[in-house]
Amino acid sequence: MSSARGQANHSLYLARILIAAWRRELSGESVPASVLAQAYLPGIRGHLRNGYGWFLVEITRPGAVPLAPPGCVAELPEVSAGKSVPPEVREFQRLEASGWIADMLATDMPGAVTTASSGNLATPSLSPEPAQAEQWADQLQGLFDRMADSLDEY
Repeated sequence: MSSARGQANHSLYLARILIAAWRRELSGESVPASVLAQAYLPGIRGHLRNGYGWFLVEITRPGAVPLAPPGCVAELPEVSAGKSVPPEVREFQRLEASGWIADMLATDMPGAVTTASSGNLATPSLSPEPAQAEQWADQLQGLFDRMADSLDEY
């Protein structure tokens, strides 16, 4: 396993730990669900985005592994002359444009609704649940698994 693939798997593992913690906290019912979403969802999405970025590095194999993963396909280094763009990268481009990866990478939180709080300030009222984050993690794992065979052939 290359360093980039190991980093991708580790990021996915960290996301799953946070998802499980979020579920435990929800079951305790001591903190409102919207507050738990604010606490857990950004960290989970950050780990999933890092996992995705490291997997992009694994697919393109740029030579030296960067210090930080790219955030999307557009941040990958240019393909060397004479080489073609891997089909996995083209698939990711489509999913980033309109698909579950676009939702996962979005800077705003899907399902966030802004409500007025005391005074004149607006605070987000989040409706996402751990199930959404778990679905992203499962879909990412599915891509890792499906593409692993072709990557191992390189």
